[in-house]
Amino acid sequence: MRAVVFVNGEVHDYAALAGWLRTGDYLIGADGGTRHILALGLRPDAVVGDLDSLEAETVAALAEQGVEIERYPVAKDQTDLELAIERGLAAGASELLLLGALGGRLDQTLANLLILAQREWPARLRLAEGDQLAQVLRDGECLTLHARPGSTVSAIPLSPSVTGITYTGLEYPLVDATLCLGSTRGVSNVVASSPATVTIKQGVLLVVCMEETSGSDG
Repeated sequence: MRAVVFVNGEVHDYAALAGWLRTGDYLIGADGGTRHILALGLRPDAVVGDLDSLEAETVAALAEQGVEIERYPVAKDQTDLELAIERGLAAGASELLLLGALGGRLDQTLANLLILAQREWPARLRLAEGDQLAQVLRDGECLTLHARPGSTVSAIPLSPSVTGITYTGLEYPLVDATLCLGSTRGVSNVVASSPATVTIKQGVLLVVCMEETSGSDG
């Protein structure tokens, strides 16, 4: 089962947002992110957070419709997004997709993006924004990208160093390379042939692919 967590970031194109959804997705509103679900004409399966960004009338109406409301105090050690991810895991999700996680406050945007690398989550965790899909590779993993030739792929180290980076199917190849935190060498590569792959030996690597067409697997 896949859980989709809607975050209280900026959404400029709801048609693009809807394009990431599948029939049967378990929809979770992370506090104010619930409004994005409602804007799509959908009903969340659960709403999670301190609910300080969601109108009380909306919360009450959703509760009356049978939506599960999981309320937390404002003074807490986790963001609404992290709590929503935990909710998805508890519901049995083997994959979680984060939508509406970027834009607005810079600190929130960075925290939402870096949560992908916070730990080794027990389910695949990915973040989509427009036509971009972000996910993290860890020690020894290989990511297969099913993207159109010409699509942009960026690889950004999130650990002090990432070793053994090898690309196939990308215009600018790397073979057993090392990238250090802050390096821009992996930014704006291009898919030459599909599927393309990114493999690493050690470290934590954020991979962002634009114009993803049929998902990816690691």
